[in-house]
Amino acid sequence: MQENLVIVESPAKAKTIEKILGRDYIVKSSFGHIRDLKKKGLSIDINNNFTPEYEIPSDKAKVVSELKKLSKESKIVWLASDEDREGEAIAWHLSTVLGLEQNKTKRIVFHEITPKAIKDAVANPRNIDCNLVGAQQARRVLDRLVGFELSPVLWKKVKPSLSAGRVQSVTVRLIVDREREIQNFVQSNYYKVTALLTNEHSEPFEAELNTKFNTKEEAVEFLKSMTNAISMHVAKVNASTGKRTPAPPFTTSTLQQEASRKLGFSVSQTMSYAQKLYESGNITYMRTDSVNLSSFAIEAAKNEIFNLYGEQYHKSRQYTTKSKGAQEAHEAIRPTHFENHDAGSTPQEKKLYNLIWKRAIASQMTDAKLAKTNIDIDITLSNGAKSPYIFVAQGEIIVFDGFLKLYKSTDNDEEDSNEESKLLPKLILGETISRRRIIATERFSNKPPRYSEASLVSKLEELGIGRPSTYAPTISTIIARDYIRKDNKEGTERKYQILTLQGSDIKETEKTEKTGAEKKKLFPTDMGIVVTDFLMNNFPRIMDYSFTANVENDFDKIAEGKIEWQKMISKFYGPFNGEIEKASNNTGYAHNERIIGTEPKTGKEVIARIGRFGPMVQIGPTEDKRFAKIPSDKLIETITLEEALNLFVLPRTVGVYEEKEMVVGIGRFGAYVRHDGVFTSLDKDDDPMTVTAEHLIELIENKREKERNKHINKFEEEGIEVLNGRWGPYFTYKGSNYKIPKEKDPKSLTASECMELVKVQSEGASKKKKSR
Repeated sequence: MQENLVIVESPAKAKTIEKILGRDYIVKSSFGHIRDLKKKGLSIDINNNFTPEYEIPSDKAKVVSELKKLSKESKIVWLASDEDREGEAIAWHLSTVLGLEQNKTKRIVFHEITPKAIKDAVANPRNIDCNLVGAQQARRVLDRLVGFELSPVLWKKVKPSLSAGRVQSVTVRLIVDREREIQNFVQSNYYKVTALLTNEHSEPFEAELNTKFNTKEEAVEFLKSMTNAISMHVAKVNASTGKRTPAPPFTTSTLQQEASRKLGFSVSQTMSYAQKLYESGNITYMRTDSVNLSSFAIEAAKNEIFNLYGEQYHKSRQYTTKSKGAQEAHEAIRPTHFENHDAGSTPQEKKLYNLIWKRAIASQMTDAKLAKTNIDIDITLSNGAKSPYIFVAQGEIIVFDGFLKLYKSTDNDEEDSNEESKLLPKLILGETISRRRIIATERFSNKPPRYSEASLVSKLEELGIGRPSTYAPTISTIIARDYIRKDNKEGTERKYQILTLQGSDIKETEKTEKTGAEKKKLFPTDMGIVVTDFLMNNFPRIMDYSFTANVENDFDKIAEGKIEWQKMISKFYGPFNGEIEKASNNTGYAHNERIIGTEPKTGKEVIARIGRFGPMVQIGPTEDKRFAKIPSDKLIETITLEEALNLFVLPRTVGVYEEKEMVVGIGRFGAYVRHDGVFTSLDKDDDPMTVTAEHLIELIENKREKERNKHINKFEEEGIEVLNGRWGPYFTYKGSNYKIPKEKDPKSLTASECMELVKVQSEGASKKKKSR
């Protein structure tokens, strides 16, 4: 009889653990766990104990059979799924579906895949924690109830194939609410005053006035007063020391945010790369709310800092987790071996590992020490009175770089501020100050920023909505459902005034700047707005931010054994079921329709609305109506009459190429140019109303070049064509595609070699089908 069987979730994790445990252990992957709660799960008696009814997919039947056989042949079965709630539920499901005997089943957990951690886990097994399982079951049941019962209401009242969810719908609401804040924002302007001044030794420095002026007239009046100012003196000198402290090591959410800001990774990409780093034994478990480091990690980081930078750069720290109900692993994300400065099998994994390594090391380094100086400069006017305004000069230098030598922690969505030191010349109390020039620059208040993935994760965490492990799938889902889009927005030009006082002359100039440009930001779609408004009107409790956060707190209480999950679900379901019935039977259909104006030529009404194929503009009544698709960067709520009418200018002829017209239009898949019967997509940033003939010719020729490169070879007699595809070279035969092995040169491939590959790959596919 086999001594030990270890079951984990994935092949990569199994492979790493098998190397550590050696021959005495068979390590197998369950390829995820057998999902329970199919649609019939909605009819479960929520007042009784939960009993899963498993529906084993055909592609997992063989795996399950093998695991059952091996578990019967083994003296001990070790369930080694991840240590969070979902991992606990996986262990429980496996134990149930495999029919494991309790006296021969052991649950082991670890937050890193290293020899010490795995062997410690084996030496300290425990039973499956049913409270953690209950918390995960409650999450799944509640989310299924909300999703399965809300979605059909949307199909009936809004549009078929829509979906809703406890976390995803509230997340969309955040983005819709922010968009409306931006739409309702009223911009104001003001004048900021700065000065280039000198001390008694003619050493220059910059200062800023301690107030801002609301109008140009106020700014001009101040500058005029400065032309007759008798003197300026140093009224106050305040020298102080300061410090900057490193950020804690990463939690799941801070890793997602920092990887987005510094590496440009999406939240889902970050989690995918982190998963691979964890399974290969390079980092600790990547789903965690904790900023805690083990004593082993603190000592290992200390040794590395001593070796790299010296003792003066080390400061031992133990951070405390601030988030309530931290329910994931009990240590922050860190390298498993601090001496490894590089790890990962792809460039992306290497970049992410480097970020994790730097952040963890920096958390155990000394503060950066700063020297700060604040100088107040008063103004004496021509009448001898003191001006109500003062200039303030600020200087800061880094005396000791500390952790900044390695890593700059941001942990916010703002761009990294300028770290260059601002030096001030020596200034003493009472010293006379001279002015070279004073500048009043027109500035503008800023709209609320749209969310990036990083700032959205930060907001979700702040509100207590979801958990770190849910952020990536939530964002991916609402983008895939076309409720939001991640896009760039070009800035627009605006003019601003500059007033410069030099000597006794005030000079006015006007400059132009680009404003409002955004990169990789989240925008709501018209469908996202319609669904959000419908849910807000009919299910305000579900859409309330505090409700979603309170549900998470209930899950935490279940995990701690303070409440039973069935009672929590029962308390929720009664009122919710009433809301569903009311919305299904008593509410009208959701409409997002807006009358924009009338068409000048015909006087017909112009309407923006959602049609069968998405947002559109309609001109005229039903008998002779005309339609145009609304581009993705416009919304029904905000599209103007001019923008709407421009959509009907298309298609338009831009020019002639090769004696054929180039016609630009907007179709189902976006803007295009039609030339000689061939359609070519315009680039994402191209405006179909202003695109030039030269650019269209470039697009047409680029497409032709791609087509030429696509065709590698053709065997007419055999009906085989060798092509370049999106994922590499392949060939087609009788309507099917076949892979070309990497070791084969597609250009020199013969017809007989192709037929041999057809035979081999067809036989392989047939065997795979039979095994299923």
